[in-house]
Amino acid sequence: MTVQPIEGKKVVYLVQATNAAKGAKALLPGFQTEGTWTREHEALDEQTKSGRILGYGAKTENFELTLYAAPGDAGQEAITNAYDHEEQVKVWRVELQQNADGTYPARFGYSIIQSVAISDADSFAELTVTLPVIGKTQPGTLTDIPEELINLALYGFENPGEKTGELGTEPTAE
Repeated sequence: MTVQPIEGKKVVYLVQATNAAKGAKALLPGFQTEGTWTREHEALDEQTKSGRILGYGAKTENFELTLYAAPGDAGQEAITNAYDHEEQVKVWRVELQQNADGTYPARFGYSIIQSVAISDADSFAELTVTLPVIGKTQPGTLTDIPEELINLALYGFENPGEKTGELGTEPTAE
């Protein structure tokens, strides 16, 4: 077995409002450019007459997402709605490289939205979201990954005349 590094472009973050209907699919906030999952320990560090004492303190975890702002994107709206209404949101960090059993490695956590920042650059407006995790994330696997997540920047083969229109807006030809 050869070990391979994880490619950042093969990691996506999914979100779901906590009030979503049971059985509802998680949402992919569109136009993700970066994602960060940070786990930290607070260090207990005290100096005594007998020497230095070090220990572990509280643990914290955060997700941070950077996306191009897209009004109307369901995933981005789930995030901003949770912020506006001070609600929790569910977050999954998903690696799109399949395990041998066909599942996808993931981390799951409940979060609040600490901050939402929009940077209006000359090119695309950038949305940065900080999501501190409540408690700690849980490892697991997902089996129900929509095909469009696996092939985010790709498209499948099509026959001449099968579809009409530009990529991303092509209706099926009748």
